[in-house]
Amino acid sequence: MKFRSMTSAAAILGLAVGLAYSPAVAADSVTVVSWGGAYTNSQVKAYHEPFTAQTGITINSADYSGGLAEIKAQVEAGNVTWDVVDVELSDAVRGCDEGLLEPIDASILPDAPDGTSAMDDFIPGSIIECAVGSIVWSTIYAYDSTVFPENAPTTMEDFFNLADFPGKRGMRKGPKSNLEMALMADGVAVEDVYEVLGTPEGVDRAFAKLDTIKDEVVWWEAGAQPPQLLADGEVALTTAYNGRIFNAFATEDKPFVIVWDGQVFDLDLFVIPKGSANVDAALEFIAFATGTQPLADQAAYISYGPVRLSSSPLVGDHAVAGIPMAPHMPTAPENFQRAVQNDFEFWADNQDQLNERFNAWLAN
Repeated sequence: MKFRSMTSAAAILGLAVGLAYSPAVAADSVTVVSWGGAYTNSQVKAYHEPFTAQTGITINSADYSGGLAEIKAQVEAGNVTWDVVDVELSDAVRGCDEGLLEPIDASILPDAPDGTSAMDDFIPGSIIECAVGSIVWSTIYAYDSTVFPENAPTTMEDFFNLADFPGKRGMRKGPKSNLEMALMADGVAVEDVYEVLGTPEGVDRAFAKLDTIKDEVVWWEAGAQPPQLLADGEVALTTAYNGRIFNAFATEDKPFVIVWDGQVFDLDLFVIPKGSANVDAALEFIAFATGTQPLADQAAYISYGPVRLSSSPLVGDHAVAGIPMAPHMPTAPENFQRAVQNDFEFWADNQDQLNERFNAWLAN
């Protein structure tokens, strides 16, 4: 299940060609939950609308801010109203281990156009017992080029350098990615980040680095917030999901620049909460959405890399802006020189205690 050998950007930007998946159930609707904004819009265009056109099943789209809390509450209450949820890899692993998610038989997934099985066509680690991957995405940081017209930040160290790059910082309200970025800014090599973070001294070191900018941080929770913080001038630099910043400069003409140095990349996957009343229809949706053409179509709306290896030839131009998408993917060679993959095992094991540590630190 490890996903550490991402050495070929071309191999990662993948998807497979069209899918003819026969409707197996009679269901009126399926509730699909995701992260909102430009990301959900890309899913509506690429997955929801074509799926409804093909099957007659309506998609009820809902937004959330990630994590397992809401899924767990529904499952434990025996009142599951969500059918498909877009989650991060560490949450997929934890949710499966804790019995919160339905198992997904990978045999429902369509083969690649050349007949390659789904298990061989998806990048390693993107199909697990209870989840099927869809995209590769990154947490990066970005800035407004009008704020730094000459001496612009270029490294993760610069994000923490208030002297040379003054102004407020935006950061996601939680430990994930922030601790990794703090260690890289403090001189830890990419390959050593989780080895260091796996020690009490490493955790202390990461929080000590965060201390250096804590008073200047504006905390965000929803993915739509960082571009707005930049646009409103509330922050000079902010961490963000790469697709949100791409959407802002590609379709809204915002003067934003992504700094890829020190990016933390991850997978998003589809899961089904345990006890969904529409499991068969949910499985049908997942099989459709992770077929080649839908994944290719999504890449035309947002700069997240599809997870099927057969996708590279199909990653073309943005559907609205008309610009080539490949250079804006997290895994493009020029963007991938100092990148760390989110260690899902580390976060599955340590997220609760690090959340507590982070919240205590924040309140102090």
